[in-house]
Amino acid sequence: MLKNIRLGFCFSIIFLLITACGVTQGANSSVDTEHKELQEIEKEVSEYAVVEMENNEHDLVFTEAPERAVTLNQHVTEVMLALGLEDSIVGTAYLDDEILPEFKAAYDQIPVLSDQYPSQEVFLAEEPDFAYAGWKSAFREDNVGTVEQLEEFGINAYLHESSSVVGPTIEHIFQDIRNIAKIFNVVERGEALINEMNIELEEIQANIPVNNKPVNIFVYDSGDTAPFTVGQNFLNTIIEMAGATNIFNDIDSNWGEVSWEVVVERDPEVIVIVDYGETTAEEKREQLMNHPALTDVTAILNQEFIVMPLSAAAEGVRVPSALEIIVNGLYE
Repeated sequence: MLKNIRLGFCFSIIFLLITACGVTQGANSSVDTEHKELQEIEKEVSEYAVVEMENNEHDLVFTEAPERAVTLNQHVTEVMLALGLEDSIVGTAYLDDEILPEFKAAYDQIPVLSDQYPSQEVFLAEEPDFAYAGWKSAFREDNVGTVEQLEEFGINAYLHESSSVVGPTIEHIFQDIRNIAKIFNVVERGEALINEMNIELEEIQANIPVNNKPVNIFVYDSGDTAPFTVGQNFLNTIIEMAGATNIFNDIDSNWGEVSWEVVVERDPEVIVIVDYGETTAEEKREQLMNHPALTDVTAILNQEFIVMPLSAAAEGVRVPSALEIIVNGLYE
């Protein structure tokens, strides 16, 4: 009897030891996993190689990732948010329309410095160490200041290159994303974002009919006596990707003013209306429909219009959205 009790006691001890070892091993495994994740985070934060790059003929040097960035223009703000850099933004300005829904919660935590460009005084009050603009107009003396002036304040200023080069390609946009990811030491996030955008573009292009005669498109931005339209800019690239033709792709600049007479001569089959500002897309449509010079234009006769929000028409993370808008408007 005593022998049986002793054997039972021994087996109980062995069972408890095995169980304890299993629990300890599981706990250690969990700790090891958390430790490795922490090491990866610390590695990303601590390791920063000096970043040097040329940006629109200005040399930029970063010895550490910026911590107090200000974004100027919606499309570059969305690039930062898409890279998960909202904690590095201390101010933003110049929203064209609504921020993308997936970024709204992050955006709402960032102070809006101005509806358009802030003054230099308002901008400097945030003690920024980095300024990121979508358009050249941001870096004027009467706005936040020139790149040279900001450099004197110890502020690196980056101008979105794909919004300033004539005839930007999708690769120009991807290079901007890579540059910002490199500056903020989140290179892997940049590549993941680019990969995601590429997948979306491929899926949209797979639905474009082949062997169709290219549709002639006129992009109407604004203008009454003379229309302001797209020459070589990003929308021209998107129109070509959609298998269509921009009727003013022979303009040497990104944007240009043309005459109504030439619009009539080139007879667009579809008109893309860029939607922004105080004049609504519907008001622009009515202006075009009632314009006496356009009576016999094919797009007017057939009432073929596509509305493109300015936020999608800019060179940012909405590239797939812009292509989808054109493709859906042409082929659905």
